[in-house]
Order: sequence, then C-alpha cells, then structure tokens
Amino acid sequence: NQYDTDVTVWSPQGRLYQVEYAMHAVRQGSACVGFRSKSHVVLAALKRRTSDLATHQQKVFKIDDHVGIAIAGLTADARSLAKYMQTECLNHKYVFETSMNVGRLVSDVADKHQACTQSYVRRPYGVGLLVAGFDRSGPHLYETSPSGNFFEYKGIAIGARAQAAKTYITRIAEEQENHTGFDDADAETLILHGIRSLRGCVQGDQELTSENVVVSVVGADTPFKIIENEAIIPFMEKALGPGEDAEDAEEKQADEDED
Repeated sequence: NQYDTDVTVWSPQGRLYQVEYAMHAVRQGSACVGFRSKSHVVLAALKRRTSDLATHQQKVFKIDDHVGIAIAGLTADARSLAKYMQTECLNHKYVFETSMNVGRLVSDVADKHQACTQSYVRRPYGVGLLVAGFDRSGPHLYETSPSGNFFEYKGIAIGARAQAAKTYITRIAEEQENHTGFDDADAETLILHGIRSLRGCVQGDQELTSENVVVSVVGADTPFKIIENEAIIPFMEKALGPGEDAEDAEEKQADEDED
C-alpha cells in the first residue's frame, strides 16, 4: 500500500492507514472490560503469556490512589503511557495538593495519542486504555483510542473477542429496571459481572482461572486496588461456580462419608 508508509500520508479515501493499523493492534490484544455504578468502577482483564514457562503479562496498572488503567494492545506502549499518567498525577498533587481530575488526565493522554497521528517523528501508540477513576464528581470509566478519541461509558469492552463481552454488558444493562444499567450495583456485583463477561473472550482451548484473570476496583471509600491470583479465587467461585478441583474434592468427601 503506497499510502501506509507514513502516518501523515492521506489516502484518496481520506484514511490514515498507520492509525488504523494501531487500532487493529488494540483489537488483537487480550480482552478488557469495565463497569461503572454510582459508587464504584471495576476493570477486569484476561492475561496472556508467551509460553507455559513464562509469567503472565501485566494488564492492569495503578496510576494513583484514585485512578488506574487496563490495557489492550502493545504492553510496552502501555507502560510508557502509564508512566506518563503517573507523573502527571504526581505533579498535579505536588502543585495543587489535591488529586488530579480523572477527565483532565484522560484528555491529556488522548492529546498524547493524537499528537502521534499528526507527526512523522513517532508512530501511533498501539494500545487502547480503559481508565477507571473516582474524583469529586463521582466515578468515571473512559476508553481511549490510538486515534486520540476518548469516550465515557457505563460499561465497555475492548480487545480480542470483545464483542461477546459487549453483548453480555448490553443484555445485563437492559434487564435492569428503566434501563439504569449498573447504577445501583455494589463493588462485588460489578466484580462478578466483570468475571462473567470474560467467559466468551477466551480462546476455545482455554478456561478462566485465577492465574489469567485480574480485577481492579476503585470507589468512594475504596482506593484503587488490584485483585489477582489467590485473592480473586472467592470471586471466581461466586461468578462461575466451584472449579473442577473443588468439585472433585466434594465428590471425594461424599464418597468417604458414604463409606
């Protein structure tokens, strides 16, 4: 394609192919979902690893006590943006002695995304962010795109096979009275919805486990907290039912009781 050699080159159809390729990188990343109620915001994500001998890649980053992100796309680009966001929050707190407004932080990150679509010096960031935060105006859930766009949602999913999670989010939201979505849900309910929505996002030969799922929560009375590994097991049992190991143990105990 003669129009995709540089991010500043327009095609005759008015398209910037390098930006579109960056957005394709987001759709290739493992899925992330977000839910927002009147009091809390929850992020849930699927973690990948390059082989059975490798550790899982980090999917959720803490930015400040009141805000954090989940990422889909290139993890290296996400680390760079996470460091930028942490620095912005730290500078704001140092100058104004208060936490940074979530919307302003997202706008700054979106401007950083957009600057890379207008200059040949740097390629676009190949990562999409779900930003969860709580400030004086309440809870917020934003999505950012490599194009520089950002939107606020009550529920959203990005990454590979995200359509299954979007369908789950829409169905659950429509079941609520007056289509209020997740407004009245507490933190635990949002966490359970997050885990359940990821079931359709895994590959055919994989299952959700405590090793490949990570959840985070932030709210009015809850600083940003990441829940994974052993800490997430109780929530997964509530969301998905007991695992095979637990079922085998129950069957074994029942057989012993019969004997």
